[in-house]
Amino acid sequence: MKKISFAQAIESALAQAMSMDDHIIIMGEDVELSRVNLFSRFGKKRVFNTPISEGAFVGAAVAAAMAGLKPVVEVMLVDFIGTAMDAILNHAAKVEAFSGGRWKVPLVIRSACGGGYGDGGQHEQSLWGWLAHIPGVAVVVPSTPVDAGGLMVSALQHEGPVIFLEHKLLADYWLDYMGGNSREAVHFDVPPDGAYGAVPHTWEAIPLGQASIRRKGKDITIASVGVGVHRSLEAATMLKRKGISCTVLDLRSIAPLDKATLCTSVKKTGRLLVVDEDYCSYGLSGELAAVVSEARISFNYARVCTDDTIPFSRNLEDDVLPNKTRITDAAVKLMNE
Repeated sequence: MKKISFAQAIESALAQAMSMDDHIIIMGEDVELSRVNLFSRFGKKRVFNTPISEGAFVGAAVAAAMAGLKPVVEVMLVDFIGTAMDAILNHAAKVEAFSGGRWKVPLVIRSACGGGYGDGGQHEQSLWGWLAHIPGVAVVVPSTPVDAGGLMVSALQHEGPVIFLEHKLLADYWLDYMGGNSREAVHFDVPPDGAYGAVPHTWEAIPLGQASIRRKGKDITIASVGVGVHRSLEAATMLKRKGISCTVLDLRSIAPLDKATLCTSVKKTGRLLVVDEDYCSYGLSGELAAVVSEARISFNYARVCTDDTIPFSRNLEDDVLPNKTRITDAAVKLMNE
């Protein structure tokens, strides 16, 4: 095993896959610079810049995937994916169903998400619940370097469109780019186990739709993704001092969702706390409650989410996003119900 950063793990997995399959290409704004190692190794025909028009280059990637390529398209921030939603919602997601399986769209859309570094509500959203709502689209949100690389391998092997979301607090180059310079005096609460960790020398696929139990406990199941997993683990340590034992479940992918592992855990603990940096209404937190309810499991439920537009002020932002204090308070309240 070797230790590398979250961002390096994704690039390493891409390099391994690209060396084995010359159908994989990378396209997006400034990727010749941001992916300079891959550009230097594989050249301009396989790693190339696009105009600043997400609707145009995501649409082009859908057509390229239908024609036999395997594009990895970089939408810089998930907040900007709205300009490409026609290509995703009405084309990439539906081609296989509409063609009776004769056409497929093996497309990976890679994008940064999440807040906690002071860039305001137009640049720090998560939106995975909105995207996972679309039938035919897979949505992946890794929390560690080893998962980031293994899930990228699976995304590249998937026969349909995959939206691969990386939280900016885990990706060091994003903090250097978005959170540096004039903000050097601002503290960013970066989970060290997520931003840097051990990975294998050769990448193997981690199946989509397979959750990971990060911590076992008997009182509450805390389910989350991305940075929320690390906040939940920190809260679980604090809760242990209060005599509350928590299972922390890392979903890893939102669509497909590992319903079996979720339900098995909640059946044992009888309580579910969802930690979700996405918006509260009509999203992942409600979907998880519905899944467990439909399994006819009796349980108590709570959620800690982003409830409103994310403020630009760092102090206000910290209060809006899920944090250790909010998670701990919600768990204590859930135990007392």
